[in-house]
Order: sequence, then structure tokens, then C-alpha cells
Amino acid sequence: PKGVINDWRKFKLESEDRDSLPLSKKEILRQMSSPHRSFSKDDKDTRERFCRKMSMQEYELIQDEKEDESCLQKYRKRCMQDMHQRLSFGPKYGYLCELQNGEQFLEAIEKERKTTTVIVHIYEDGIKGCDALNSSLTCLAAEYATVKFCKIKASDTGAGDRFSDEVLPTLLVYKGGELLSNFISVSEQFNDEFFAVDVESFLNEYGLLPERELPALGNGNTDEQDVE
Repeated sequence: PKGVINDWRKFKLESEDRDSLPLSKKEILRQMSSPHRSFSKDDKDTRERFCRKMSMQEYELIQDEKEDESCLQKYRKRCMQDMHQRLSFGPKYGYLCELQNGEQFLEAIEKERKTTTVIVHIYEDGIKGCDALNSSLTCLAAEYATVKFCKIKASDTGAGDRFSDEVLPTLLVYKGGELLSNFISVSEQFNDEFFAVDVESFLNEYGLLPERELPALGNGNTDEQDVE
């Protein structure tokens, strides 16, 4: 499509090492980098020069070295980043938040956007599975930045009698202030030793996680990073 071609042309021109170009090519770059400038009514010659079709000299400049692969890869990465930014809405978290009391627990649920999924881990120190689940949720929080992951000790909720050791660890999942899922003794769903990938698969079975975030593209490595 014409829009994609023009976008690639602009990116290619901006990527050129201008210091190494002869003066004639520098002038072409200057002209082509400002195609939308305004002109006076009397400046007919200048206006026609900027509105003309691409000359053979400009075409050869863009096609020089057959549009080297490195520049093309950079262009693709930029397009992916732009697309990802357009598709990413709402706040970003990226960490496991520690709630200190029942008031913070309620605020984390009721004051979030209706589109935000809030996953709360009710735990206590020394309870089997709680430490492993906290470690797993810390990893998942980094992978699913649009999901708000929280943890709170049962004794800090103000309703400790409802969360006895027998039901811990417990996972509560909310959206729009409504409880979607309530998993008590959730570590029983896994092996004695479990990791983030196991918790991720479990949550995905119930459709509680969004599409996974795109990996970072800044270092040129586009391989998907595994959750450990």
C-alpha cells in the first residue's frame, strides 16, 4: 500500500548516515524530509518541486545497497512497537503489590478500572505453597503488566477467621469490583514443586489472563521469553 511504502521511504531516509553523503544527496534528503511545508502563492516553482513524483536520483538513493537487511529489521521493529502501543490500553503495573490492611484490600478492588483484572493472593508465612505462589505471581506480574497482582496476609485482611490455614493459599480474582473466581487451597492444584508456568496455565484454563505482552524489541531479540 502507498502509505506503507511512503512510511518505509521516510524511515530509510532518516536512517542514512548523512555525514558520509555528498552534498547533492544531502539536498535531496533535506527536500524529501519536509514534504508538507507550506508555500506562498507566488512560490510556484518551489511548490512544484516538492509536490513532484520521486526522481530517479531519489529512487537510487533509497534503493542504494538494496535496502540493507539491518535497516529493514529496524523498520519492522518500529512498526511492531507502534502497533503494540496502539493496542495497549489502561494502566500498567508489572509487579506484585503488597497490601497492608483490609482498607487497601478493598481499594485495590473497588477503585480500579472496570476493565482491569485484579488477582489477590491471601497468604500467611509458613503455610505450604504460599512462598512458591508469591514467587510465581511476581514473575507473572512482569509478564502481564495490565493485570494487577496483589498479595496480603490473611491476618491483615481484618477477616482472618475467614481465611484459616486450611484454605490457604487462596487466590481471589476480581474485575469491575465483582468476584470472578475464588480458589481456596490453590496449591493443591499443582505438584509439590511448582513454578510460574504452572500457575499461568491454571489461570488460562479459566480465561483469567489476557493475551501475553509482546517481548521487548529494543535489543533486537524477538524470541519469546519463557516464564520460569
